[in-house]
Amino acid sequence: MGRIIVSEFVSLDGVMEDPGGSEGFERGGWAFEFDRGAEGDKFKMDELMEADAMLLGRVTYEGFAAAWPGRSDDAGFADKMNSMKKYVVSNTLESADWENSTVISGDAVDEIRRLKQSEAGDMLVAGSATLVHALVDEGLVDEYRLMVFPVVLGAGKRMFAETPAAAPLEVVDSRTAGETQLLVLRPKDAETESA
Repeated sequence: MGRIIVSEFVSLDGVMEDPGGSEGFERGGWAFEFDRGAEGDKFKMDELMEADAMLLGRVTYEGFAAAWPGRSDDAGFADKMNSMKKYVVSNTLESADWENSTVISGDAVDEIRRLKQSEAGDMLVAGSATLVHALVDEGLVDEYRLMVFPVVLGAGKRMFAETPAAAPLEVVDSRTAGETQLLVLRPKDAETESA
């Protein structure tokens, strides 16, 4: 059985919107104001290299598909981004032309449940606020990997929407990376395989 891992850049007040500044959010680009250091770069590299697939919402997919094809780097980050399986949740996207991309439409939650059963490894979710909210609501997230930036934005799409009940999490790892804090959390009632 596969695992769904939500990996996000978040502000101290939980905003995940436009950390890179390319989406037009008036407070976007906030992630580039801080140094995440070599530890933060290694954290992001390791999680990508360990993942078997990406699970993305349409907006994040379109941003990534515009940015990554044709890129390369000595470490292999771009090659992994371009070659790995990508599942795009969208009812408006008709095709997904980025290498190894498949569109999931209709009842996305049922299809994601099937993917968890059929995929043997980790599916990494980045950005994709609407998708993340749906995954959280359905209890489909196995792990959260957050890079918390020391900034309060005061507005923007938040990592967690309002929920009908509390959702306790267990801190699996916590460390400093440059000026950021890395947090790895799992739902307390979830049974996860050891890495």
